[in-house]
Amino acid sequence: MTPLAVTSLTLTSCLGAGLRPHADALLNLRSGLTRCNFETAQLNTWVGQIPDEQLAPVRGRLARFDCRNNRLAQLGLIADGFGQAVAQARSRYGARRIGVILGTSTSGILQTEIAYRFLDPATGTLPGDFDFAGTQDTFSLGAFVQARLELEGPASVISTACSSSAKVFGAAARMIAAGLCDAAVVGGADSLCLTTLYGFGSLELLSREPCRPFDVERSGISIGEGAGFALLEPTSTNNPKGTIQLLGVGESSDGYHMSSPHPDGAGARLAMERALTSAGLAPRDIGYINLHGTGTRTNDSAEEKAVFSVFGASTPCSSTKGMTGHLLGAAGIAEAIICALALRERFMPGSANTRALDPELRLRYLRETVREDPLCVVSNSFGFGGSNCSLVLGRALQGGGDH
Repeated sequence: MTPLAVTSLTLTSCLGAGLRPHADALLNLRSGLTRCNFETAQLNTWVGQIPDEQLAPVRGRLARFDCRNNRLAQLGLIADGFGQAVAQARSRYGARRIGVILGTSTSGILQTEIAYRFLDPATGTLPGDFDFAGTQDTFSLGAFVQARLELEGPASVISTACSSSAKVFGAAARMIAAGLCDAAVVGGADSLCLTTLYGFGSLELLSREPCRPFDVERSGISIGEGAGFALLEPTSTNNPKGTIQLLGVGESSDGYHMSSPHPDGAGARLAMERALTSAGLAPRDIGYINLHGTGTRTNDSAEEKAVFSVFGASTPCSSTKGMTGHLLGAAGIAEAIICALALRERFMPGSANTRALDPELRLRYLRETVREDPLCVVSNSFGFGGSNCSLVLGRALQGGGDH
């Protein structure tokens, strides 16, 4: 694929709002996970929750979009001057020439959960102020972000479980290549809700301690929430040296099982191979891999086999979910931005909470953050139903479009 410049980016999670707190946490292996005290949940688990007091209501002309998911997106759009960067791009391209492609899994379903508490017992109707299209509907996120940024180009929301906000990069690249838009805002948001917490609890996938990816005693995931966004534009001679670039995207859908990965990671391997081919790179060109690394026994095992089959044992890799939790539909964008931070700040993040590596792990897994300088990195996102996506990001070695 033709590389695209990532000219602005921002990330909000339990580690904080903006890139700086995330870089600091990654460098110091600081986890943002806390014991679950969310809403009415009675679960023995840990979560990556953003404090309620930080999530200001959506007001004014966009008040119909007010829900936890869009409050998260709103907080994310404010950080790192991202909104201003999009406004400048809007002045260059025009509002109709910037696309919005986002990912989420449950969208604003918490708003529906709350509405059902006030169900009319006689008629079975929901409260009159409940706005399904503005809150729970999957496209609510896309409509809100597009309106907030005053954009009018093509817009869509992808919901493919944990690969949702990684696949947005591929969709945006195809839209730009097809001439449907000149630039794109990509990203995603996913918020905690009772459906997600109890759903993963019913699958016996929730860890009773902060998740420990690739640990010999790993016991499940810690669910998190957050929002991240990136502005993709064609590379230009005006791009400064060091600009982060999207170099390749690889996708696959193996459909092995509704909630379990292929035991040998067949779909994951195909996504990584396609990403390398898309970028025109070989495995030896990759300096770091951000693993999907959920902390469940089956997912980590399958990914280990897939990564080893493509990269062997020498490429440094880690999972950062021990710090942020698993952001589900927002995991792809969060970890792509973490990879961009690794490229920009010249480090490779370690793995918080992982204490004793699984002896079957053959990879060069980083428990501690190291100050090394990867030029190209891979970010893996693998979702339920075998929906897989791998991204290749790199740093421009010269000004302009040269990598």
